[in-house]
Amino acid sequence: MVEQAADITLRPACPEDASSLAALSIEVWLGTYLRRGINGFFADYVIAELTPQRMAAHLARDSESIIVSQNAEGIDGFIRISNGVMPPAGPGCAVEIATLYVQPRHQVRGLGQALLQAGLQRCADLGASHPWLTTNSENTSAIGFYQRMGFEITGRTHFQVQDQSYPNEVLTYRP
Repeated sequence: MVEQAADITLRPACPEDASSLAALSIEVWLGTYLRRGINGFFADYVIAELTPQRMAAHLARDSESIIVSQNAEGIDGFIRISNGVMPPAGPGCAVEIATLYVQPRHQVRGLGQALLQAGLQRCADLGASHPWLTTNSENTSAIGFYQRMGFEITGRTHFQVQDQSYPNEVLTYRP
């Protein structure tokens, strides 16, 4: 599957993309969640969790689907779908939109919307009409984006980093 619309090219991720997916994840995660600087606590988390090896493991699982947005230089966004994961709170099916990341400098071009639509099509192909996702409760721009795309807040959970907990909204797709 290679899709192209308005100079956006989407394709399935391949094993050779693992390091690019890890680097993009680190860039987006740090830029989204660390607004006042990077400290050792979060640097250690990111370096341990968002690795090429973990991305390669996701790519190797039959229960995972990753679609990337590719430009002339490389990957500028991706969506990861996890099959077989029930929501931690609220309704929804056993398919999670685990990650949707777009490089900040490529946002507002429609990449997030194109990736989400491709991800929702993958969910439909899996028979999942109500996939779910979580996002940090303070990430109001992401919450607004998902709500505009047909998601509703259906619960709350927490993202855990060691002994620290951060509230996350659970959103379920309700077209």
